[in-house]
Amino acid sequence: MRSFAYASPGTMEELLSLLNEHGPAAKLLAGGTDLMVRLRSGHILPRIVIDLKRVKALRPDIVETGSRGRPCLRVGARTVMTDLIQDERVRRHFPALVEAAGVVGSVQIRNRATLAGNICNASPAADTAPALLVYDAVANITGLNGARCVPLRAFVTGPGRTVLERAEVIESIDLPLPTGPRGAAFGRITRRRGVDLATINLCCLVKPDGETRFAYGAVGPRPFLVQDDSGVLANPNTPPAARDSRLKELIAQATPISDLRGTREYRVAMLLVMSRRTLATAIERL
Repeated sequence: MRSFAYASPGTMEELLSLLNEHGPAAKLLAGGTDLMVRLRSGHILPRIVIDLKRVKALRPDIVETGSRGRPCLRVGARTVMTDLIQDERVRRHFPALVEAAGVVGSVQIRNRATLAGNICNASPAADTAPALLVYDAVANITGLNGARCVPLRAFVTGPGRTVLERAEVIESIDLPLPTGPRGAAFGRITRRRGVDLATINLCCLVKPDGETRFAYGAVGPRPFLVQDDSGVLANPNTPPAARDSRLKELIAQATPISDLRGTREYRVAMLLVMSRRTLATAIERL
């Protein structure tokens, strides 16, 4: 591991100033579950690591608030997966996100890893990304040029890449509270049970009006969201052939590759299988 400088700013102003000064040579430390692995392997060689734990504006909790005229749960940038999973409001309104967060690494990792960090890492296989996509999550970004809100569907631009600019950081993530009933389910396939990256992951959300959303991960350069408004998928009486035909149209937007976790052909086949399963569970929960 190459030596690097370490900073622990206490204010947002200090943090943004450091980011502006060092640019891409700076790496942020929140939970550190990805950062430490990459530092030790030499995959990243930062000049400075900036610890976020003392920045009071980056909260470690979940609060109810209003955002853009709609009530939501605001997940602070330093909120760890364990606290997200255990929060009664998240469990009630966003059960698929709880399922997704529950398979991120091990118990020890979930005690350290943050939701914001999982998204900023911008892995195509990030387990929380599909659930955040179907739930219309929004990233609240703060920078030297002011604040902005970016829907999660536009936040990740490619493997390891986001819309964050030189002196910007995620301050929180908003989860709009539901205005009516809905059913949602998360699913994934891995090479082995336990701590492993997903071969594919996905989330399905169904509403009473027939709207059905799917979000897929590990089958393209970034997680992506698709939607069916025909009512075909949400109707439990739809013939299986008609349902599969519509699912295949949605899945066609995936661009999986072959790698050590699975071949392209395997991923394509499992997308249909897992889409059927998560759809059935979402309808049942609705």
